[in-house]
Amino acid sequence: MKESSNASTEPIGQNLIKLISNLCFSVFVFSVLVFTVIAITYQPPDPWLESAPALTRLFTQNENATFKDDKSIFNTGEDLQSSPFAPSVPPVSSITEEVIEKSEEKIEKSVEKIENSTVAERSDCDELRVVNCSDPRVLLAVERFNLKLFKSIVFLEYQTPANGSKPNECDVAWRFRNKKEKSWRKYRDFRRFRFGYGDNCTYKIVRAGGWHSGVNAKRLIRSRVNATRSAANAKVVPTIRDDEINDTLPSLGSEMNFRKGKYLYYSRGGDYCKGMNQYVWSFLCGLGEAMYLNRTFVMDLSVCLAGTYNPSNKDEEGKDFRYYFDFDHLKEVASIVDEGEFLRDWKKWDRAHKRKVPVKKVVTHKMTPMQLRKDKSTVIWRQFDAPEPENYWYRVCEGQAAKYIQRPWHALWKSKRLMNIVSEISGRMDWDFDAVHVVRGEKAENKELWPHLESDTSPDALLTKLQGMIQPWRNLYIATNEPFYNYFDKLRSQYKVHLLDDYKELWSNTSEWYNETTLLNNGRPVEFDGYMRVAVDTEVFYRGKTRVETFYNLTKDCKDGINTC
Repeated sequence: MKESSNASTEPIGQNLIKLISNLCFSVFVFSVLVFTVIAITYQPPDPWLESAPALTRLFTQNENATFKDDKSIFNTGEDLQSSPFAPSVPPVSSITEEVIEKSEEKIEKSVEKIENSTVAERSDCDELRVVNCSDPRVLLAVERFNLKLFKSIVFLEYQTPANGSKPNECDVAWRFRNKKEKSWRKYRDFRRFRFGYGDNCTYKIVRAGGWHSGVNAKRLIRSRVNATRSAANAKVVPTIRDDEINDTLPSLGSEMNFRKGKYLYYSRGGDYCKGMNQYVWSFLCGLGEAMYLNRTFVMDLSVCLAGTYNPSNKDEEGKDFRYYFDFDHLKEVASIVDEGEFLRDWKKWDRAHKRKVPVKKVVTHKMTPMQLRKDKSTVIWRQFDAPEPENYWYRVCEGQAAKYIQRPWHALWKSKRLMNIVSEISGRMDWDFDAVHVVRGEKAENKELWPHLESDTSPDALLTKLQGMIQPWRNLYIATNEPFYNYFDKLRSQYKVHLLDDYKELWSNTSEWYNETTLLNNGRPVEFDGYMRVAVDTEVFYRGKTRVETFYNLTKDCKDGINTC
């Protein structure tokens, strides 16, 4: 009986263990299944997706998504080359080292060659008393002098020296780049040097002229037939044109090429006549979508300058994109076509043939770029006819689209003509200056948001603060929106003060900038407006060796108003 009892309880225990095992396994399988479903359906927050709304909130100040107008900064692609989407370019520092090494190698080889020549073996240096500007030792002396004096400059190439006004002078021209500019554009300077001779019958520079003093080394060009004529008289103004600027419009070519192409066309929206930062934000959205769709962007070159940049406070329509931005560079890195030429050719070829160009009209920004990716139409035409803010271009790049559309900041550089003015101002100070940014104007008047700004930027306060930051009698460039020119006179007792208005001749009716922009404007003079002033002021400020900011160094007020630091 005892054996039969044990036999009956044994199967019960085994069955219970099997039941528990099966139950646990079922729970495990069910948990795995639930976890798998959650893993498949769950979408974690995407930091890139969240970046567009965050940036929009950063730029906007009220519910209708109108961007703030911050006239104190002016950033474009040159300032943002660290972007992961920018094309790879040689870093400025490596180029500098490479140029210096090549120059030193060239000097060493030439000196060695000269020392082995019969001229170098002469015991006197009579042949150096009258300087032969074509002698390679002249250029070597200039290269050595420039490398030692101008530490913030990358020297790219030199031209053969020309004779100066005296037997011991030569004029030398070169192309250079500033280390603080992250683009690869070249600028030009030409200076006059006076020579003596040192040990081993080598040339040495005893005096160097200032910016653009070597007038015999500059390349003169004849004025064009339709050169600039001022409104007051018909006198042709000769100019030295920057031959690296190419503002010509890209052509569509033949009708066959047009029909084979793919285009993205944005009609004018609510961004027109808004602040320039909103214009840039929206323009780069459209250009980024065109790149994503692998299409040519149809570009309206007409820019409306918001009234906030003008003393009259009135919007100015009909400004040319090329006044403010580098159109030549944009053509190099993006596929674009001028809106005027595009519409003219489109209508012409549509009238000439019964076969119309296939067009996809998009009436809302809610139609995403991803939905248009496979569209085969020749033209995708985005129309922005809705009321504000639904008709802003940048709305296309919000939401899910922000994950796919990358704004090509690297494509947008400041106008080379404006940057030539920046280089000239910096060059006249021999690239050896400090800079202070002084914000005044409306912010100084608004005591509710900036209670201390006016007193902290008074002449006495400025002098006290700057004496602890900048050495006396340094060149001091003041970037400011203060309209009263003599406001900073008290600083002149301690510094060599420079203001933007000290260089008015750089955009006067005899300047290169004036002549070239007038040609762009079909013979009508172009005003050097408030936005251009901001661009130049800011870029010169960036090139200062010591830079003093208003809201970081001069006042305890916050940049965007009280309690926003």
